[in-house]
Amino acid sequence: MMDMNVSFALSALVVVLAAFMTVTRANAVHALLYLVVLLLALAGIFFQLGAPFAAMLEVIIYAGAIMVLFVFVVMMLNLGATDQRRERAWIVPRVWIGPVLLAGVLLAALLRALAVTAPAGGGGPIGPAQVGLVLYGPYALTVELASFLLLAGLASAFRIGRHLQGGE
Repeated sequence: MMDMNVSFALSALVVVLAAFMTVTRANAVHALLYLVVLLLALAGIFFQLGAPFAAMLEVIIYAGAIMVLFVFVVMMLNLGATDQRRERAWIVPRVWIGPVLLAGVLLAALLRALAVTAPAGGGGPIGPAQVGLVLYGPYALTVELASFLLLAGLASAFRIGRHLQGGE
């Protein structure tokens, strides 16, 4: 039980640090890297609380699909920018130090959690049927509104990007 508490505390620490780094970065790509680490740490917390399906949804939907959308929007806003110095600055090793350190702490917490066989939460596993019933039952309107919000954000970013480049 003690190992699970340590893993949970490490994952929570990674979430807090990554969230702080996400909102304090001036460069959008750096903020997105920290946001991915944050979402993976949240998935680790879900897993440690006995909700492996919710953890996998966190990884697949948020850290996967939503982050691809965010990266696409960032790329679209920078479309046509030929600043090679800025692009080289994104791939220097010092930019990756923070996300790599936080991901390492998260990996250590995950390995500790996997080594312990007893689940931290008292409930049983959450299956796809239960998640589907909740998402598309009483919260169906909320899920659809969230998808419209993402679509509106993407359309707004496209419009702003075209305007900044002198398109319209």
